[in-house]
Amino acid sequence: MSITPMRKAALIKEHARNAGDTGSPEVQIAILTERIVNLTEHFKTNKKDNHSRRGLLAMVSQRRSLLDYLNKKDEARYASLIKKLGLRR
Repeated sequence: MSITPMRKAALIKEHARNAGDTGSPEVQIAILTERIVNLTEHFKTNKKDNHSRRGLLAMVSQRRSLLDYLNKKDEARYASLIKKLGLRR
């Protein structure tokens, strides 16, 4: 259900804007997207896990907020990130 440290490091390396970048919106959105995908797979076998579902909704909300911020700040970065991650909208 959680993301491995190696996978997290790979996501950071792939989406970082420069060396050592771990806090940019692109990195945060990529990590949240990975966690959301993992939780969605978890719910296919555990339909009644409502406690984790609440956490999933919080992650989706946080990702939406970060996407809105990035769209407002720099539309080109927003568009490229959406295309790279395969998100709708």
